[in-house]
Amino acid sequence: MAIRVLIVDDSATARAVLTDILGSDPMIEVVGTASDAYIARDKIVELKPDVICLDVEMPRMDGITFLKRLMHYMPLPVIMVSSLTQAGAKTTLDALESGAVDFVPKPHSHIYDGKDEMRDELIAKIKIAAKVRVKQHVLSNTQQANTTSLAETTHKILAIGASTGGTEALKEVLMGLPRNAPGTVIVQHMPANFTGPFAERLNSICAMEVREARNGDSILPGLVLIAPGDYHMVVRRSGARYYVEIGSGDKVCGHRPSVDVLLNSVAKIAGGNSIGVILTGMGGDGARGLLAMRNAGARTIGQDEASCVVYGMPKVAYELGAVEIQMSLQKISSGILESL
Repeated sequence: MAIRVLIVDDSATARAVLTDILGSDPMIEVVGTASDAYIARDKIVELKPDVICLDVEMPRMDGITFLKRLMHYMPLPVIMVSSLTQAGAKTTLDALESGAVDFVPKPHSHIYDGKDEMRDELIAKIKIAAKVRVKQHVLSNTQQANTTSLAETTHKILAIGASTGGTEALKEVLMGLPRNAPGTVIVQHMPANFTGPFAERLNSICAMEVREARNGDSILPGLVLIAPGDYHMVVRRSGARYYVEIGSGDKVCGHRPSVDVLLNSVAKIAGGNSIGVILTGMGGDGARGLLAMRNAGARTIGQDEASCVVYGMPKVAYELGAVEIQMSLQKISSGILESL
């Protein structure tokens, strides 16, 4: 049975392009389109779509407000479509925090010109979203970060990889870590211009300092470095100092930054002096890197199926023998601290 998709976008051109893209796949059926949230609301009731493709800027009611109401009253898998701008990045992060499954960037140029580059990513994410178990989204007060102290310093490295669903999963994990937790390096699959605002958002709510990594940054207790979009990040060592190196290069497992690239470097440089964590995401990026870490003596943790938005990367890692222990998302912070 085809996946039923409703497209919500105020641009008639965008609606036409997205309809054409999705209509090219026999497993997807565009059951309707809507130019604003109020029309979308009525069509959701009438058409009962499996997935919604939602714009973020619309008249009468913006996409984020509509998403929050939708996830409260009638939760459905939602893929956001956002422009690659700083404002768009922040808005998309709002959407992910409000319950969207994932996002697909609109091209810089006219959407017709970027049609081909959007096609594979959009279709793949629609198919993943159709399988996601969406829960009712309830807004709550910001959680208080755990500020319990550890021993003075551990000099360990915590390396984390994530993809689809990872923005919220990373927030959950990092908010559970104390201000002097091990120096942390992260690859979250995101394009350029999104990782900076994402890091800023985490920095505002976490006990640790969180920022987008810069070439040569030292890895220090209490600091989280997130790989910048469209760049690989690896760990290097100079004497007793661990630091990161940022560079380009070919995509690995279809991604740049790649989790495998980061974790393989951690395995080589830090070995048993590290902890590896693989979180929700589609595909298999990070599985072999996590296995290299485990073989080098590192402790390794994988998110369990029940708490994943997409049980892809953790599943591949588990089946490969890379995961020492599987845990629910809510327990991973504690698991990390117990592994020190």
